Amino acid sequence: MHTFLLLSLLILRNACPAKAHGYVAQVSIDGEIYMGNVPNAQPSPSIVRQIDDISPVKGASNPYMNCGQAAQFAALVADANPGSQFQFWWKDGDGTNWPHDIGPIMTYMASCVGTTCDKYNSTNAEWFKIEETGLEPGNMTWYQQNIMDGWPANVTLPSNLEPGQYLIRHEIIALHLATELGGAEFYPSCTQVNILGNQTGTPTSNEEVTFPGGYSDTDPGIYDPTVFDTPVQYTFPGPPVATLVTSSSSTSSSSLSPYTIATPVSSGASTATPTATGQATCKIQVQQTLAVKKRHPGTLSRIMAVLIRGTHG
Repeated sequence: MHTFLLLSLLILRNACPAKAHGYVAQVSIDGEIYMGNVPNAQPSPSIVRQIDDISPVKGASNPYMNCGQAAQFAALVADANPGSQFQFWWKDGDGTNWPHDIGPIMTYMASCVGTTCDKYNSTNAEWFKIEETGLEPGNMTWYQQNIMDGWPANVTLPSNLEPGQYLIRHEIIALHLATELGGAEFYPSCTQVNILGNQTGTPTSNEEVTFPGGYSDTDPGIYDPTVFDTPVQYTFPGPPVATLVTSSSSTSSSSLSPYTIATPVSSGASTATPTATGQATCKIQVQQTLAVKKRHPGTLSRIMAVLIRGTHG
């Protein structure tokens, strides 16, 4: 049986070639598209803070945990409203789809205190969580798989959010190496927005965290030796979703159905589409391998933890 599992994973490794990492390439606010900048390229005016490297932030105490690798102030701030619908398109550094499929997607916000967000230093920002997305029903597939397939992550702002300028910290944590301490890969990205309206919702002080500081490398949702076991039992790191979200009168205050596609209304805007047979073959073989594991629990995790290094960078 061990030989069969090993052969299955070798096939998986060949079907899912190694890739690089990624960044937020495009943001949509209520259908209006805003482009990000390729890391370390000559920047164009954007609402997304540009990072200088697509590599992951490693280590929960890394100073780049707040907005990503050497993130720079963005030139623009976009208007939005309480309840606005955001879409975040993640891409690999070469413009292909986001390469990972294991781990949570979370979104935080922080007020740009004392200045506008295009001038705000996020080092000491106080972040509150507005959504967290992990596993699809059945505890077998992560919603992150949909990002890998080319869909955006959808987030709805709290409908009672107090007006002002905010950073939105949209984050993917890749857990394919999280069976070892320090193996988790963090991909935070910050978008600059100005919230309009006259609502009054704010987080409480005990719901706010700093980055670094909001996570520890030993947190269950970051160091996870059983991440390849099924069904997955996952604990989100960081604070709980803020009560201003859970008390919002909107029926979809924390997030949309995370990967329902909304067609942008901007003229000429293009919506990302899933890749074809390569991604599909990879997903099918992952599902087949996990099905074998379900019939023979406890025999696969260590083999997968070793071979996954050749599947994802």
